[in-house]
Formats: sequence, structure tokens, C-alpha cells
Amino acid sequence: MESKGESIKGFYERNASNKGLQCIKTPGVGHFNVFERENCSSITPYSRRDYYKISLILGKGKLHYADKWIYVDKPALLFSNPVIPYSWEAEDENQKGWFCLFTDQFLQNGNRLGTLQDSQLFKVGGTPVFFINEEQQKTVSDIFIKMMTEIQSDYLHKYDMLRAYLHLLVHETMKIHPAENFEHYQNASQRVASLFMELLERQFPIDSPEAYLKLKTPTDYAENLSIHVNSLNRSVKEITGKTTSQQIASRIIQEANALLKHTDWNVSEIAYGLGFEEPAYFTNYFKKQTGITPNAIRTHFV
Repeated sequence: MESKGESIKGFYERNASNKGLQCIKTPGVGHFNVFERENCSSITPYSRRDYYKISLILGKGKLHYADKWIYVDKPALLFSNPVIPYSWEAEDENQKGWFCLFTDQFLQNGNRLGTLQDSQLFKVGGTPVFFINEEQQKTVSDIFIKMMTEIQSDYLHKYDMLRAYLHLLVHETMKIHPAENFEHYQNASQRVASLFMELLERQFPIDSPEAYLKLKTPTDYAENLSIHVNSLNRSVKEITGKTTSQQIASRIIQEANALLKHTDWNVSEIAYGLGFEEPAYFTNYFKKQTGITPNAIRTHFV
């Protein structure tokens, strides 16, 4: 049995696989790394809940979102918001290019002028795909090559250089018109429900009270999936048999139980971590869903 004082991070590290690629963490400035695309699998879901992603896609395939998709048959830049699930389905084996993963903290570096999710390239409901011509491809490729070289260097200020390249990549893209030829699925209920469940799961675990739950209502999830909340509710109910609110509540209670049993956080810290403004709201919510109080769970487990 785990000790009461074990951190939630330690608990989840022992009980869950670590998915996806790792970013290099630099003290005080966030995370960044850059990779080549040649080693990507033909069907690739993007499931990092912490990192933004910019990809230069050289190779044909389809980008799938909740209820729409776009065919990529020429060089393209893809800007990925960590809260919007998507997947890449390669059409041919000749997949090349690069991608970089980074946190908001790395790019902003203390300049809190709004989050990346509010920016033109990463905002919810925006257009994340930009097709580029030969000249633009050369410019973008040169930036990624410089990133690849710089991250291997021992230059003292290399992360300042990498941040500068990242800003340059963003500004070069802002000169380009986004793609407009997205196609919509005729029957997208299964896809929408599946991506909702993925997005829901991506909000967890909560590994510190400061990393609070940001998506709490069906409307929050609908906005991040770029669909109407009525469409989300209809799809989730049709496929899972439960409402969107019921699915969200079930996952919050599951996380609350894990935090109560496997951490020494007090109930107030757990409440704030799960997005409740007041501990009393959390206690009432938990009791309504389970029939018992959070303190009763903890007392029974000790």
C-alpha cells in the first residue's frame, strides 16, 4: 500500500506509462526540444497535454480533428495547441520535415502578455494549418536546421538563441494566409465522443494544487474541440450513454479519490487543484456524487 505522504506524481509514475516525447527542461525558462519527422509513425495522435507544437510537414496525409479533416498534399506548417486533440494519418512513406515542442513559459520567458492559447496561431477555433510555397519552405527549413544545430551546441546562451528562432518562425508564419479547405465529416459522433474522452483524460493527473483543472464544463470542452456544445452533448450521449456533464463529474471524482488516498494535500488544496473556488463547494460536490464526504474517504483510508 502506498504511504499517505507519497506525491501524486510518484504514484502516477509507478502506475502509468510515460507517453510521448520528452522536452528538455531548462530551469526557470520552461521546456523546449526539436526533432526530425522521419521517425514518426504513419498514424500519429498528438497527446502531450503540456506542450505546444510547431511542425513542418513534408509528405502527404490527412490531419483529423473532432468533426473535420484537411488533406495535406504540399508543404505545410501545423500549429498545435496542447488542449486540442488531433491525429496525423500519413498517405505515403516519404515523410520528412521537423517539429518542435515547447511550453508557454519557454516562449514568453516572463513576458506575460497573454497566453499562447489567445494568440492568432494557437487560439481555440483558429486555423492551425498554413500551406507554404518553395521560398517559404526554404526559410522555414533553415530555421529548423538552425534549431537542430543550436540545441546540440554548448553555447552558454543557446536557449536564448532557440527562443529567438522560435519567435522568428512564428512571425514568418503570420505573414502567410491560413488554409481554408477543411472538410467536415457527415457522421462524426464516434470521433467527437472519442476526442472528448481523450481531451478529458488529458487534463489529469493534477500533480500540484497550482496546476489546477482548467476545463470544467461541457462548454469549455466544446470550445476546445471547436464544435457547438449541443453537438458535443449529443455525440457523447449517443456513444457513451452518459451526458457530457456526467463524464466530467465521474473523472473529477476519480481524481479526487486518488488525491485523497495517495497524497498528504489537505482538502482545500485538493479542492483548488480540481478547480473549485471554495473547499465547501468541493465537499458538497463530492458528497452529492458519492454519498460521503472527502474527509470520510481519507479517514477510512488511513
